[in-house]
Amino acid sequence: MVERARARVRLVGMARHDVKHLVIMRHAKADHPPGALMDHDRPLMPRGAHDAAAAGKWLAQQYTPDMIMVSSALRTRQTVTWVCSELGEKAPTPQLVDELYNAHETAIIAAINHAPETVRTLLVVAHMPGVLDTVLRLASRESDVDAMMDVSGGFPTSGIAVLEVPGDWALLDGGDARLVHFEVPRG
Repeated sequence: MVERARARVRLVGMARHDVKHLVIMRHAKADHPPGALMDHDRPLMPRGAHDAAAAGKWLAQQYTPDMIMVSSALRTRQTVTWVCSELGEKAPTPQLVDELYNAHETAIIAAINHAPETVRTLLVVAHMPGVLDTVLRLASRESDVDAMMDVSGGFPTSGIAVLEVPGDWALLDGGDARLVHFEVPRG
């Protein structure tokens, strides 16, 4: 009986080691300048730049990404620039993914499904409502209750949801990742 319990502990420990992290972030606070500026070209506000830097500091301490996928919108690219400045030398080169611009959860999950299996921590920076819908679709029943309550209450700018993914990125679909953390860093 004791040997069986030890074997179970070893298996659980191995499974934890194999878990990947999916970090889904909403872009920082964007400006709405007057004029004929297209939504795609909206820049960050000064507050957004400070919050994006704070998010980068938090990520550097908690979940440094191996890969970053970012929407092609200016505000998401600027968010990632601030995040990467805080990650320093550990920052991977962000990959622009046009399909993430104002994407629904199906498009966001499809982008995630194409991440290389060698990636242990994937950061995706995109927009509402897609980021919220993606987290809610992927979160399993084993998710942290407090994190679920926080994310269900809204996904503010610079919000970061962290999910544990036990299997392949290519197989991620719905209800098969565990939401473990929701943070809203502020500068």
